[in-house]
Amino acid sequence: MNFGASSMGFRLVCTKNPVTRTISPTQQILIKVKVSSKQLLLGIMNRYRLVVLTLMLSVHWGAAQNQVEDLFALPDSVRPFTIENFYQLILQNHPVARQTALLTEVAKQEIRMARGNFDPKIEAELVTKNFDDKEYYSILNGSIKFPTVLPFDPVIGAERNRGDFLNPERYISNAFNYQQFYAGISLPLGRGLITDERRVALRQADLFREMTEAEQVKLINKLLLEAAKEYWQWYNAYYNYRLLNRSVVIAEEIFRRVKVNYEFGEAAQIDTVQAKITWQQRIIEQQEAFLDYQNTGIRVSTFLWDSLSNPLSLDLQWAPVRQPEPWMMTVGGLQELANKAKINHPDLQKLDVKLRQLEVDRRLAAEYLKPKLNLNYYLLNQPLNPEWNSSLQLNEDYKLGVDFSIPIFLRKERSKLAQTKLKITDTQYELSLTEREIINDLNSTYNQLVNIQSIVNQQRDMIANYEQLLNAELLNLQQGESDLFKINVQQEKLIQSQTKWLKLLTDFEKQKAYLYWAAGTRQLGRE
Repeated sequence: MNFGASSMGFRLVCTKNPVTRTISPTQQILIKVKVSSKQLLLGIMNRYRLVVLTLMLSVHWGAAQNQVEDLFALPDSVRPFTIENFYQLILQNHPVARQTALLTEVAKQEIRMARGNFDPKIEAELVTKNFDDKEYYSILNGSIKFPTVLPFDPVIGAERNRGDFLNPERYISNAFNYQQFYAGISLPLGRGLITDERRVALRQADLFREMTEAEQVKLINKLLLEAAKEYWQWYNAYYNYRLLNRSVVIAEEIFRRVKVNYEFGEAAQIDTVQAKITWQQRIIEQQEAFLDYQNTGIRVSTFLWDSLSNPLSLDLQWAPVRQPEPWMMTVGGLQELANKAKINHPDLQKLDVKLRQLEVDRRLAAEYLKPKLNLNYYLLNQPLNPEWNSSLQLNEDYKLGVDFSIPIFLRKERSKLAQTKLKITDTQYELSLTEREIINDLNSTYNQLVNIQSIVNQQRDMIANYEQLLNAELLNLQQGESDLFKINVQQEKLIQSQTKWLKLLTDFEKQKAYLYWAAGTRQLGRE
């Protein structure tokens, strides 16, 4: 069929059987009215579908915006797992935490071993000789020594010596049946008067206990820092997954609506392709986020153990949470933290203990420059004597001796002292450098925290601005001045902004944990 038109009216022409029919002006008016009504109806239907699509997007995305505001509100089926609960479980049951507790016991045993040098000691000697039916000699000597932290060692003992060929210096009168009791002391007047190896060992053991305490704090803080990093990675992955999970729901609804419009002939096929691509992209991002959420949860589980040293798994019913109150630290607070770090930082404490250990070694090395001069004095058979007189006579019945020795050049002793002094100087340099590095690390970490906190606030404002842009684009779509492509662009920007905001929150918490670790604070500031 061919449709033609004349200046007087419409003509209906059939090419098979050409018949010309003239339409009256009244009929022409009726036809125009019908056509205009149909076009008007189609326009109303298009506008209706457009309004429905716009309202649908507005309702769904507006709900998503409200959910972003309440993103951290957990459902009833999920229980919060705070960083404090995490730390508590680690300190109670983690193998490394239990290993650090062994350091305390090691230090106790070290002190116990050093104190063993002051244990009373029993000594005994028995020597006899018989030859050719003769008793050449029989020597029996027993004593108890009492080492003390003072520079003298008391000793008491008894001896019984007899024989035909006994050494005269061991001769004892038969008045007491060849028996003799003695009591006395050995007093160093030169080397060993100020300090000696036994007292140095005890002091070193006590300092070793202080060093193990500092090492224990260092190991625990390192463990908690690594745990905090994994915890906040888990935090970021969990809420990022929740955010992307909602974006999938919105993208799927948009695709479904556009597909319905296409079936009614109100949308182009390319619009459905674009909506489906967006939906598929959201699904891929959701799957990647879920994988990250699973893996970060596994890494967090490596820090979880029960009281029987059995590893625990992190169930899906637990979710990380963040304290809503803002973190505030002024410059004065930073200075106070730095002052505490100079005193309590485990690295500085260990170096301070090392300096004191070297000072103990220096005093011992200086002591060896003195000559060895020992005075030995023993009372014999007092207060026991044949008359059983209990009075002491210091100038009668005694044995007195002096021991003296000294190297001529003292090269070994002087070299030992010089080496110790060099080690002290080297440790002092290391202490100054370490303290400087700690303070600088604190300042730089604080600056990063302040900067991240500012960026977090700016990023939150950007999210609000992106929400306004999306709402404006939805309004333009309702008025026929926008399309699905522009809507997707604004949605993508909003999702990226929200994802970045979550990452910034994660980085902020990591830096906060690192700040307290850099200050050497026990349990990263959560004592």
